[in-house]
Amino acid sequence: MKDDFYDILGISKNASAAEIKKAYRKKAIEYHPDKNPGDAKAEEMFKKAAEAYEVLSDPDKKARYDQYGHQAFEGGGFGGGGMNMEDIFSQFGDIFGGAFGGGGFGGGFGGFGGGQRRVKGSNLRIRVKLTLEEIANGVEKKIKVKRKKVAQGTSFRTCGTCNGQGQVTRIQNTILGRMQTATTCSTCGGTGQTIEKKPPNADSQGMLLTEETVSIKIPAGVVDGMQLKVSGKGNEAPGGKGIAGDLLVAIEEQPHSTLQREGDNLHYDLYISFSEAALGTSKEIDTVTGKVRIKIEPGTQSGKILRLRKKGVPSINSYGTGDLLVHVNVWTPKSLSKEQKEFFENMRADDHFRPNPEKEDKSFFEKVKDMFS
Repeated sequence: MKDDFYDILGISKNASAAEIKKAYRKKAIEYHPDKNPGDAKAEEMFKKAAEAYEVLSDPDKKARYDQYGHQAFEGGGFGGGGMNMEDIFSQFGDIFGGAFGGGGFGGGFGGFGGGQRRVKGSNLRIRVKLTLEEIANGVEKKIKVKRKKVAQGTSFRTCGTCNGQGQVTRIQNTILGRMQTATTCSTCGGTGQTIEKKPPNADSQGMLLTEETVSIKIPAGVVDGMQLKVSGKGNEAPGGKGIAGDLLVAIEEQPHSTLQREGDNLHYDLYISFSEAALGTSKEIDTVTGKVRIKIEPGTQSGKILRLRKKGVPSINSYGTGDLLVHVNVWTPKSLSKEQKEFFENMRADDHFRPNPEKEDKSFFEKVKDMFS
């Protein structure tokens, strides 16, 4: 089981953005690979702290984590987690200020080679529409994605301006002493490589837009608006030596023709006639796993709610499965034939047709209270 993000950073759930950033900086400096060379445990803690900060520093991700926990970002290869060292260095390097050699991370770890900057390709975003059945059961989607990749036949050479480092270091004498600053190399854009040759159909960075089929495993219980991540399926990094960006998948839930979702529970409106309510009947209704037949007892009142246990949507947090609530509505005909009118006129004074609710016949407000309990 994964550690709680708040526990990793040593903060409360009410921590402000500034407190979250401060706590991450403290942990990252404590476990930084430059301070703990060859220490596998420190490396793991360094990654965990970065993973926690990536989620908690983003208001949208933090809200989803607070509601759904780790399952909001995981399942079938997705995650807010699984960050590698390249992710951390490229995303959070500036948070350390001058703690490690002029604003960057030191060398000798994760292939950074003496402070060489690793470039990450840009992320791609797509929207995937899912039916309620797909959400309830989980699904694997094969999606065609257009992503930039280094074109075949493209070759690179080491940038002469930054000597392959991706950044240019300058030392200035000021009244406060010698100040060292590092800026992204303007010649290569931070890749450390310049194009030697490229095919005519490639762009100025030697990239080509290609179409690729990506398999996306979507776990059961996702909600509309949730964003999942497929690592390494975004655009490749220019220069041929960086890491590919990520594919961000936004979930869009399509409306169901008969079922309404409310969290993990589902609602179904069932309409029956006067005679069916009085005599009893059986009805076939939709569920997310197929049709089922339910029994309507004689004397069923309009507004009665039948609860079908575990016929709803599985919880994204593995807390079980919701229920299907069937709302029984007795349909009142809007027009009657002469014979029908005579029948109801004769029954008007009949004791069996006069409202006589019993104690077990709950009021509307009691039914609503039971529905949400």
